[in-house]
Amino acid sequence: MSFDRESLGQALRKLAQLAGQPERLVIAYSGGLDSEVLLHALAALRGSFGADLLALHVDHGLQDESHAWSAHCASRANDLGVEFRALQVAVDKTSGQGVEAAAREARYAAFRAELQHGDWLLSAHHKDDQAETLLLNLLRGSGPAGLAGIGEVQPFGPAWLVRPLLPFAREELRHYAAAHDLEWIDDPSNEDRSFDRNYLRHEVFPVLQARWPDASSRLRQSGVLAGEAALLLDQLADSDLNSLGARADRLSVTGLLALDEERQRNVLRYTVRELGLPPVPASALQSIVTDLLPARADAQPVVQWDGAEARRYRGRVYLLSQADESSPVRTLPVDAGHAELGPGLGLLRLEPGACRGLSTAVVQAGLEVRRRKGGEQIKPLGQAHTKKLKKLLQEEGVVPWMRERVPLVYSSDTLVAVADLWVADEAASSPGTAIRWEDRPALH
Repeated sequence: MSFDRESLGQALRKLAQLAGQPERLVIAYSGGLDSEVLLHALAALRGSFGADLLALHVDHGLQDESHAWSAHCASRANDLGVEFRALQVAVDKTSGQGVEAAAREARYAAFRAELQHGDWLLSAHHKDDQAETLLLNLLRGSGPAGLAGIGEVQPFGPAWLVRPLLPFAREELRHYAAAHDLEWIDDPSNEDRSFDRNYLRHEVFPVLQARWPDASSRLRQSGVLAGEAALLLDQLADSDLNSLGARADRLSVTGLLALDEERQRNVLRYTVRELGLPPVPASALQSIVTDLLPARADAQPVVQWDGAEARRYRGRVYLLSQADESSPVRTLPVDAGHAELGPGLGLLRLEPGACRGLSTAVVQAGLEVRRRKGGEQIKPLGQAHTKKLKKLLQEEGVVPWMRERVPLVYSSDTLVAVADLWVADEAASSPGTAIRWEDRPALH
C-alpha cells in the first residue's frame, strides 16, 4: 500500500474503531520528514475527519539549532493554517538512562501536560521504526510484549496515543514529500552511530534489506503475532491477579506459590505494568520468585530495581515506587486544593464542607505537608489522650515502610492531621475541611 492522503484517511477511520472519534488531533511535530508528511496530509484531510488540529513541537535544547527548528515548525504550521504550540523541556543528562531515553521521557511528559480528554496524540512512527524497535527489543532480551513493538493505539494520560503511519515505509513517505515539495529538518543527531537505533538504521538494516528486501514487512508481521501472544499472556495474568485478591499493589504469597514459576513471573510483570512502575528486569524478577517468595515467614525481604521495589510482609508481596528520601516540604494551598506527594505516593486533596475535618481557622493559617522525622505526637479527634504517632501507626497496622512515608499535615508548625487517617482534636470542627489521600499505595 502506497502512502497518500486517502490511505491515511482509511488508517485513521480504522483506528477510530479502537479509540473512538477524536475531538482534536494533536500532532507530535518535530519537523523531521515523518512528522512533516503527517502534518501536511492531515491538514488536507481535516475537513473530512471533523476534528481540530494542533501541532505540538518540543524543543529539547540539545542542539544549537533547536530554536531555529522551532521557528521553522511554527512557520510551516502557519502556512498550513494549523494551530501551533512550542514546548520547552529540560533533559536530565545525568539520569543514568542515556540522553535518548531522557529526552523521550521529557518530551512525553510535556505532551501529557497539554492533552485533554477526547484528544489523539498522533505520532509519526512508521513501518521501519517498528522493525527497528522490534530488533532493539530482541537484542535487549524482551519477551512477547517487547517483541510486539510499537502499538497502533494505547492510552496516554487523558488521551490516546495513535500511530497511523505504521503500515507505511519510510521510502513511501519520502515519495509523498517529494511529490509535494516538502521541506523538513535533518537533525544531525540522527546520524550519530553511538545511539543504538541509529546504528541499526544505518549499519544493520541496509545489510538486512539487501538480502531480504521486505525485511520491515516481515518483522512487522512478527510483531503482530508477538502482540497476539502478549495479549493472551495478559489475559492469563489478569485471571491470576483476580485469584490473588485483585489488588495489584499487594499479592498473596500463598497464591503466588501455588502457581508455577512461569505464571508467577507473568503475573508479576503484568502487575508492575498495571501499577505504572518501571519495568522489572529479568534478574530482579527472578530474585522475587526464588528469594523473596520462599523467604521464611518472619523475614521482610526486599528486591529493588531502578525506581521500584518489591517487599514481603505478613503473607503478601507489595509492589511500590522507591521512596524519595529527599522529598521536600510541600505547601497544601487552599486555592489549588491539593498537593502532589511524589512518585508512587499520590496526592492530598482538600474537601471543604465535609461533615468533619480541619477548622476554617487552621486551614486559613496555611498548611504544609512534611515527612516524618520521628517523635511526633497527636491527640486524634475523639480520643482521650495524646499518643505517639509511631504507636498509632503500629496499632493501625500500617506496613513498616509506609510508616515513614505517611504525609503529615502541619499548620503553624503544629501537626494537625496525619494524611486522611487522623485529624488533631484541637484542629477539628464540624463541618470542616476533610483531607483525602488519593492514589495512595497500600498501607496494610
